[in-house]
Amino acid sequence: MLDLLTLGTRVQGLRHERGLTLQQLAGAAEVSVSMLSSVERGQKAPTVLVLARIADGLGVPLAELVAQPEDSRVIVRRAADQDTVEEPGGWRRTVLTPVVPGVNFEWIRTTLPPGCDAGRFPAYAPGSHEFVAVESGTLRLTLADRTVELGAGDSVYFAADVTHAYANPASVPCTYHVAALIMRPRAAQPRKPDGAR
Repeated sequence: MLDLLTLGTRVQGLRHERGLTLQQLAGAAEVSVSMLSSVERGQKAPTVLVLARIADGLGVPLAELVAQPEDSRVIVRRAADQDTVEEPGGWRRTVLTPVVPGVNFEWIRTTLPPGCDAGRFPAYAPGSHEFVAVESGTLRLTLADRTVELGAGDSVYFAADVTHAYANPASVPCTYHVAALIMRPRAAQPRKPDGAR
């Protein structure tokens, strides 16, 4: 089990990575804001039930939330632990990278069936970047009003602060990788009263 300060830092890092406020995570986890705040500050030891709710609210397994890393500079994610999501429309994506609190990087492997349109994704905050490499098939990437077709072995970089869409126009499946560094806008800080530091 992690010490309370390390656990709190991990919870806060995962919350920030997902762009959630304390209130939003507390609502999703069905715990009080004061409890969540105390956990994040390392001031209160949560019960296993509270930890499980926080893990659910963050979308991570409880074991991953409380695991004591052997070396925080090296985090291994085994193939069996990778999260694969079956999306509407028949396409599939697998998150290959470990979750590292405070690091907004992810590497995803996606497979689109023939003729599949995965839809349009919103622009991320300025400073976001995506690299795409096609493993097999044909990928149609649309960036705002520009369209690029990529084949097996092709790759592309784009600043991800524009809307972007992925589609497979071909009659065979397309598999591609996305390496993304996604910046999240900073939450507005409450104004301090005049004279406050």
